[in-house]
Amino acid sequence: MEVIKTDIEGLVILQPRVFEDARGYFFESYSKRDFDKLVRVINFVQDNESKSSYGVVRGLHYQKWPFTQSKLVRVHTGKVLDVAVDIRKGSPTYGKSVAVELSGENRRMLFIPRGFAHGFSVLSEEAVFEYKCDDFYHPESEGAIAWDDPDLAIDWRVPADKIILSEKDKHHPRLCEIESHFDYNVDLYK
Repeated sequence: MEVIKTDIEGLVILQPRVFEDARGYFFESYSKRDFDKLVRVINFVQDNESKSSYGVVRGLHYQKWPFTQSKLVRVHTGKVLDVAVDIRKGSPTYGKSVAVELSGENRRMLFIPRGFAHGFSVLSEEAVFEYKCDDFYHPESEGAIAWDDPDLAIDWRVPADKIILSEKDKHHPRLCEIESHFDYNVDLYK
């Protein structure tokens, strides 16, 4: 597995080694031993999967303290633009985002530490999106930022008239309107 650094410390792209031949392919999608050695020690406790059609934008979501989550995200089928936004108060990259194309073809994964809002847009006809979390989902701890926050200026690579949102995702506040629940100086978020 190759670890590719991004412009935000701790937010990394993982490129697995893929073995292909006439029969198909094989790769390790996750190895705790390798992840702990190459990225950080972590205990993932929940796996999630969603299927979405072209133009769906999910996010930008996060879990508030004490139920914050790190995520390891990947696409099984299709193609998405995956976006993580640093929302750690005091971080030198606060409010900055990283966008990575993840697909069933490139098999890349993105590790998103605690203290980030996360979302994705579907760029293919449909996509099956999978992710691991290091804490369980707690609905009372949900937080979110508007997908179209002008201060973030995220290019979701989907025309505005083709974007499909859940009712909930249509009504989130801008980053400047939320109380930061994350402190960059607390090691838990690095």
